[in-house]
Amino acid sequence: MNRGPFIFIGLFIILALSWAYTLDRPQAESGKLSPIGSSSERMPRETVGLAAKGKEVYQEMGCIACHTQQVRFESGSDIARGWGERQSVARDYIDQNPVLLGHNRIGSDLTNVGLRYEEADVLHQLFYNPRISSSKSNMPSYSFLYEERKIIGQASDNALVLPDEYAPEEGMEIVPTSKANALVAYMLSLKADYDLVEAPSLKKVDLK
Repeated sequence: MNRGPFIFIGLFIILALSWAYTLDRPQAESGKLSPIGSSSERMPRETVGLAAKGKEVYQEMGCIACHTQQVRFESGSDIARGWGERQSVARDYIDQNPVLLGHNRIGSDLTNVGLRYEEADVLHQLFYNPRISSSKSNMPSYSFLYEERKIIGQASDNALVLPDEYAPEEGMEIVPTSKANALVAYMLSLKADYDLVEAPSLKKVDLK
């Protein structure tokens, strides 16, 4: 009796079940994840308004080529660096389309950048010229997102306050464009400052 077809069918069933449990089932389960909390305290927060426009600017500028938005816990280094208090999990991304996980870390992780930079002015300086905050920064300048113009009467309320070596000529000012304001709003919105059952805070864990 030729048992070849039965062996083939048996192997096919085993491989199919393995695939279903290791790939298909987790993907299906993650698609059914729901937010936590009430509508007024919904977590994760949805990216809306100016921040949503800023996400588009983030994509347009190619920021994902150098930055990630995923706190990892393989070695604990992300937690130790202050990039988050817990690892990122699937529920954090249920509202995002596209999900900007990234894979290169030429720059820092941005999952919680809104907690590290709470003031818009600091972020505007960073985008205008990263060397203001760090002389050795390899981040490119996004000064083209800002407008240099002549001061007529009083300086604008949103004009950048820059160190003398980066300030424009006397009588001129640097003001953010709508894209710059949107990008900063998006950065300030990035805060994974909520606990999840599947990813509790690790701030009290000894990571040495």
